[in-house]
Amino acid sequence: QVQLVESGGGLVQAGDSLRLSCAASGGTVSSYTMGWFRQAPGKEREFVSAISWRRGSTYSADSVKGRFTISRDNAKNTVYLQMNNLKPEDTAVYYCAATTSGLTPLQTQYAYWGQGTQLTVSS
Repeated sequence: QVQLVESGGGLVQAGDSLRLSCAASGGTVSSYTMGWFRQAPGKEREFVSAISWRRGSTYSADSVKGRFTISRDNAKNTVYLQMNNLKPEDTAVYYCAATTSGLTPLQTQYAYWGQGTQLTVSS
């Protein structure tokens, strides 16, 4: 069973960049499709981006396309979310998740979740 630990969140200003990390243990990220999700205050958790285990294909929500990039380093067993041109509406708790399914934005397909890391973007 894989354990996921997110890090890298914090308080930034609009327009700034930040990179989140998700370190996996008890499994290898190369065996899973890895996803990032976020939950803003008072809102449901939503899909952000995912990267497949087989070919490293990626899929991102329209709201972050062109600004966020997901990647993984199999040697470090870590997945990253590079976030550029951050906006106040990106403020949320960001969660890393893993699934043995293919590239999917569906939360129900992800069996393993991290505890989340808070990102706050001030205007």
